[in-house]
Amino acid sequence: MEVKLPANHFSLQGANRIRLRSGQGYPAGMKRVLILGGGMVGAAMAMDLAAEADLEVTVADRDADRLQTLAARFGVATVQADLGDPDRLRKLAGQADVILGALSSVIGLQSLQAVLEAGRDYVDISFMPEDPTTLHALAQERGACAVVDCGVAPGLSNMLCGFAAASMQPCEKLRIFVGGLPAERSWPYEYRAGFAPSDVIEEYVRPARQVENGKVVVYPALSGVERLEFPDLGTLEAFHTDGLRSLIQSLEVPDMQEKTMRYPGHAALMESFRETGLFSPKEIQLPSGDKVTPLEMTSTLMFPKWEFQPGEVDITVLRVQAQGVSQGRQIQWQWDLHDRMDPTTGFRSMSRTTAFPATAMARLLLSKKWHRPGVHPPEIPAQETGVMEEILTALKARGISIRKQEQTLE
Repeated sequence: MEVKLPANHFSLQGANRIRLRSGQGYPAGMKRVLILGGGMVGAAMAMDLAAEADLEVTVADRDADRLQTLAARFGVATVQADLGDPDRLRKLAGQADVILGALSSVIGLQSLQAVLEAGRDYVDISFMPEDPTTLHALAQERGACAVVDCGVAPGLSNMLCGFAAASMQPCEKLRIFVGGLPAERSWPYEYRAGFAPSDVIEEYVRPARQVENGKVVVYPALSGVERLEFPDLGTLEAFHTDGLRSLIQSLEVPDMQEKTMRYPGHAALMESFRETGLFSPKEIQLPSGDKVTPLEMTSTLMFPKWEFQPGEVDITVLRVQAQGVSQGRQIQWQWDLHDRMDPTTGFRSMSRTTAFPATAMARLLLSKKWHRPGVHPPEIPAQETGVMEEILTALKARGISIRKQEQTLE
């Protein structure tokens, strides 16, 4: 593996390549971790895993400046590579013990396939539109374990749902509410994108699947608006989005619902944009004769206004509710996460809450505390004894606390 290493572990080898000298490197017995993508989430993964004395961490990305910053800040090894090239990715993956994916959803499935073909374990947060379980047989054949959708939501939300489904007898209802927001509201959108804005738009146009009375029903995205009160935030609105994903198939719970939260008024504004056609990918012709794609035009004008400004604080809010029977009582469990940008590290909340469930899962795979060949959504390992406790303990150690409340229902 071509890598860049801090301190005295490297020698220049032309064309800006830096390789390990023969016989040099990390102590024998260290586990090798490869992080695909050095963006906001990948950088948070690198910071977290580089703190482990028994891990050799390498970050792969095509951006040389980004890699140089990560190497200087966290002391990780780096490799400059086009991660959209499956052959290149397969070779890189073959030299690591576990791989974490923090790549665009556009190349999520092909990256998963390349890692599995290399026979390596994988933890991914890419939110790919395709069904990753189509590669389940490949993973089993190669003896590799992949946990996908392993961020905050999907991810941590799935784990809590899986835990509830396994713990209640039975679990009858699950509701997920999640939102990433700027701490301070500002006109005109009162919103900033904590991840790829194009993926946000996809949430606003993709029909939302929910489960009611054991059947899948489909609602328009942005519909079903309701308001929720949070003591330290005030009022947020929640609306249908297609976030249940794997939960629809993996859990036998008759009622399941997922909604995205924003400051009040956002859903109506985005719905008006969508119904006007501003999110359409189809090219149109203007009276002038010029042709334009509405989505491309909207993205060009709107996305800069969705960018967080330097030092601007973000918050992540997650609420998961589970209703069912436990020890003969009809109860509701409610988990609440409210996280803010870390002023010490500068990492935004959305980056932290997405990265750290994935790094916690990677540690479980490395230690073999949970390891099952195949491609699994995160609710599957969470049903095993001790897994949820390990994840929550890891998050708490990183300043992400989740409060659980229990209520008896009549």
